[in-house]
Amino acid sequence: MKILPVIVRLYCRRPYRFLSIILGFLVVCAGLPATLKAQSSLQGVDSPEIPPYSSKSTVLPPILKGVNFEQRLGAQIPLDATFQDENGKTVQLGSYFGKKPVVLILAYYRCPMLCTLVMDGAARAFKQLSFDLGDQFDAITVSFDPRDTPADSKTEQAKYIQVYGHPDAVGAWHFLTGQEAQIRRLTDAVGFHYAYDPRTGQYVHTAGIVVITPEGKVAQYFYGVTFDPQFLRLALVQSSNEKIGSVVDQILLYCCTYNPDTGRYEATIGRVLQIAGALTILLLGGGLWILHRATKGKSGGTQPV
Repeated sequence: MKILPVIVRLYCRRPYRFLSIILGFLVVCAGLPATLKAQSSLQGVDSPEIPPYSSKSTVLPPILKGVNFEQRLGAQIPLDATFQDENGKTVQLGSYFGKKPVVLILAYYRCPMLCTLVMDGAARAFKQLSFDLGDQFDAITVSFDPRDTPADSKTEQAKYIQVYGHPDAVGAWHFLTGQEAQIRRLTDAVGFHYAYDPRTGQYVHTAGIVVITPEGKVAQYFYGVTFDPQFLRLALVQSSNEKIGSVVDQILLYCCTYNPDTGRYEATIGRVLQIAGALTILLLGGGLWILHRATKGKSGGTQPV
């Protein structure tokens, strides 16, 4: 990313706006290490019922073997897969892609706890985003239980649109159901591996959401049941090829990199120092220029006696 030309261009065209952005950036950088540390310490604490993502354990019950959320960054999801939407209409998955990034949520509607936590966490993260659902991004919830029906989708959609707090977003957050074969095509593509427990009639699965590019490629994963709005915003900006977002988002993306092992953004110290050095030079140069202009104005305004 050619971030330095962006900074110089903004400084030359709108110096006062540039200074306000710099102040905001410095505040963000000051709090970034603490935020990242807090996020790291919270990972894996959200829900003790989530099976571990590591396969190192040798004491897992047989039902849990193979249950995980495998990262498949860059994988193409099956855009020709067919589902039923909340109105009972047969739709192709690709009809929801092409213009904006999409947040994909895999859940089943009769889940007694974990799916509810994921859906509630996603709705609350969307609510805290400075982006609007339906404007900068869309969301799709796909049930991986073939027993769920469009009527169930309609009920769930109404529930979580209410949590989100924007009734007009009903056309931007779709809830889909489908047949086992079509569901498996999607879940396999994104690495979501689950198992059905016939004794309880429930599914054993992990928790998280996936950000998909407008072209239908897997961009980033967020694990757990709560999702940091700032990191989610950066993921949406990055997956849109920076067609949405602001200059500050571009600077933060330059200073942070996505860690697929943790599913979070982490500060790159070298890049932070590069930006800080460039900003220092620009601020010093700008200060000297303003001082020179002020001194020249005073001397030019003095009339000889």
